[in-house]
Amino acid sequence: MGAGGNMSIPPSAKKSEAYSVKRVPYSEPPFILSQIKKAIPPHCFQRSALRSFSFVVYDLTIASIFYYIAANYIPLLPHTLSYLAWPIYWAFQGCVLTGVWVIAHECGHHAFSDYQWLDDTVGLVLHSFLLVPYFSWKYSHGRHHSNTGSLERDEVFVPKKRSGMHWYSKYLNNPPGRVLTLTITLTLGWPLYLAFNVSGRRYDRFACHFDPYGPIYTDRQRLQIYISDAGILAVTYGLYCLAVAKGLAWVLCFYGGPLLVVNAFLVMITYLQHTHPSLPHYDSSEWDWLRGALATVDRDYGILNKVFHNITDTHVAHHLFSTMPHYHAMEATKAIKPILGEYYQFDGTSVYKAMWREAKECIYVEPDEGDQSSKGVFWYRNKF
Repeated sequence: MGAGGNMSIPPSAKKSEAYSVKRVPYSEPPFILSQIKKAIPPHCFQRSALRSFSFVVYDLTIASIFYYIAANYIPLLPHTLSYLAWPIYWAFQGCVLTGVWVIAHECGHHAFSDYQWLDDTVGLVLHSFLLVPYFSWKYSHGRHHSNTGSLERDEVFVPKKRSGMHWYSKYLNNPPGRVLTLTITLTLGWPLYLAFNVSGRRYDRFACHFDPYGPIYTDRQRLQIYISDAGILAVTYGLYCLAVAKGLAWVLCFYGGPLLVVNAFLVMITYLQHTHPSLPHYDSSEWDWLRGALATVDRDYGILNKVFHNITDTHVAHHLFSTMPHYHAMEATKAIKPILGEYYQFDGTSVYKAMWREAKECIYVEPDEGDQSSKGVFWYRNKF
């Protein structure tokens, strides 16, 4: 499957199907974080505002070129050809804007520059433009990085135990059901997560990224949640004005289509980084930060690795050192592989095949039966 890890030995033939992939070692690693850091050249941790801004300028320039081409040439095409041209524009523009999203994501990790105020300003502007509540996401995403792999405290794509599955889940565990599930996930997954915490951790009351008084945030963070909401409202009002001036169809064609592509890629990237048959999840009796951070996988998106600023194929390093700028992440990943050994996970499967495979194989998590030494370690299952 392209992933590293120890091949577990099945205690019985009855359970051999559960051990069909190489698993990540779940025991305490023979290294500590400082040893991993020492293997990385020191310059990889240096942030440059100028260099970071160069990526912003580059991405926005490419996005402007695509907009110019679409605005000036698609209307000249025969009516039937425009139906083909618009989806092509959405795909290309959506990929470029996903790169813009990634840079704003770096701002949320304080990986853009040495100045927190600059990171937050750039992140707020870029994420608001893409209808993402910057500070709201920054804080929930930070908690995800602090609790990766924890069944109780992780924030996103938290797998369910079998006992927590919905009654209708078994009826979706088939090809038509997976098509429906993936379609909803890729088109509505991101807004549903922001608005209703779908696929997020359980809270004792309703959780919403737009609610300053929701359980996701502390009292010290509430003012910044208001600022995030103001950013979203400002962009929404701007889109309303554009719709009044140029028509709703214009806004949907030039902005709505690419935004759908951005949202789909965000969900796909995040899902595939944390969902794999070889990855363990831990309850509170087993979880620790380092093992949780290592319970993620690098993927290969081909040329899109560069378009997405390597968030796709350097995610393990990102979880270990989230303030490292993306333009050093490839060098850092190469440096840490010998240290991590079998704890480093890479899967080169086509991401589209991987989406289907993971949707089929990773339904819920359960510990291995009869293995009392790892009761707090949970693995994906797909049989009801």
